[in-house]
Amino acid sequence: MNTTFFEIRHVSKSFPGVKALDDVGFSVAEGEIRALVGENGAGKSTLMKILNGNYKKDEGQILIDGKEVNITDPLVAAANGISIIFQELNLVDELSIAENIYAGRLAKGGKLVDWKTINHQAKELLDRIGFDVDPRTEVGKLTVAGKQMVEIAKALSRDCRIILMDEPSATLTKNELSALFDIIRDLKAKGIAVIYISHRMEEIFEICETATVMRDGRIINTVKVDEVTSDQIVEMMVGREVSSAYPKRKTQPGEEVLRVENLCRKDRKQNISFTLRRGEVLGVAGLVGAGRTEIMRGLFGVDYISSCDVYIHGEKVRINNPAAAKKHGIAFLTEDRKIEGLTLDFTIKANMVMANLPKLRKGLFTSSKVENEIADLYIEKINVKTPSRNQKVGNLSGGNQQKVVIGKWLNADPEILIMDEPTRGIDVGAKREIYEIINELAAQGKSVILISSELPEVLGMSDRVLVVKDDAIVAELTGEDINAVEVMRYAL
Repeated sequence: MNTTFFEIRHVSKSFPGVKALDDVGFSVAEGEIRALVGENGAGKSTLMKILNGNYKKDEGQILIDGKEVNITDPLVAAANGISIIFQELNLVDELSIAENIYAGRLAKGGKLVDWKTINHQAKELLDRIGFDVDPRTEVGKLTVAGKQMVEIAKALSRDCRIILMDEPSATLTKNELSALFDIIRDLKAKGIAVIYISHRMEEIFEICETATVMRDGRIINTVKVDEVTSDQIVEMMVGREVSSAYPKRKTQPGEEVLRVENLCRKDRKQNISFTLRRGEVLGVAGLVGAGRTEIMRGLFGVDYISSCDVYIHGEKVRINNPAAAKKHGIAFLTEDRKIEGLTLDFTIKANMVMANLPKLRKGLFTSSKVENEIADLYIEKINVKTPSRNQKVGNLSGGNQQKVVIGKWLNADPEILIMDEPTRGIDVGAKREIYEIINELAAQGKSVILISSELPEVLGMSDRVLVVKDDAIVAELTGEDINAVEVMRYAL
């Protein structure tokens, strides 16, 4: 039986108006693969940041081998064998793999860097995890999966004993995920513990032995995954029964509202054409890198396109930038909410009104009263969990940040809403709420273009599905043809 070496006791943490962690405690054994699950806002990220030294706990203890440790910053965490791989990877694209692995430890005692030794040691680490690449390669040239391998190698270079992985599969292909799981199993065999944070139940049941469930900043239960069902874990997470079925719409798509003809991206030969109807949810499926996002960024005027004819209600319009797209009733909920969708240092209120400021102005100023009313309306309408409209968006959970992005665009009253990975990195409860919002928009006569890497989501929510491969639409599926076999047949 493996020995317990890592323990958290009675840890609490509060922010203004919010108790993020309330008497949290659990222990982890050597070589254990533990899932940490909960809704967005349950306290998982706060706990991670305390273990990494980014936040200071208000109360409680962290013990390693039975001795209390005081983790004041990430260097202290690393010195105690704790490594964390955040969803937003902490690497410098312009530096080599070896430089990233040994950042801050390249030269000792004022001596020159021994690059031969550094590169050799980095190569040994990469070989250890089965990542066959030259350590002198710039990190910016790697895929997301490759960058995760570098983060794991960096953790191993510090003789870590426990690795915390935050949504490691968010942007991985099936093959890349399989390779990651092989590495995790190898870490387990070497006695290294892994805490695996994910909203994907199928991954938890495949790779984890135990699961600790959090809700509202507290530990609800710790269970063996082979003794519970997915639905039981979900019910513990949300405190209520949540249907795994996708909500059904009662309305049918109407007349054509958008027609795109001969969209051609720079340096690409493919001409892309498709239509969108009133009240329709149009799914866009395809493998990662197929060009789904790029097509829609071109349509919205974010990226340069060589040519494109766009018709709104049969009338030809010119869209060469996002402002023109907004003018014609198109909104774009981007894939990366933190960089492109929100201003994290601004309040919920400021973000909510951002996409519609011209309509709120009276002269040079906007009405604070109107801004407050708009923020309160959408906080209630889409169920944003926050103590105040004046809370900084950066302090919200991922699911609530996503809801703020949606609220921002709903306030602009678009006729067409492009949603790129709208449920990535958010929990099952928040997913269900976003699905209901999509259906409500369709019932109101709005039209939604849904891009998602989660095939069940596309199949369950769409009236029609476009399959993208190599920057081209290779199939349009309707009716009974909207199934996983058909989608993958064209995608591959």
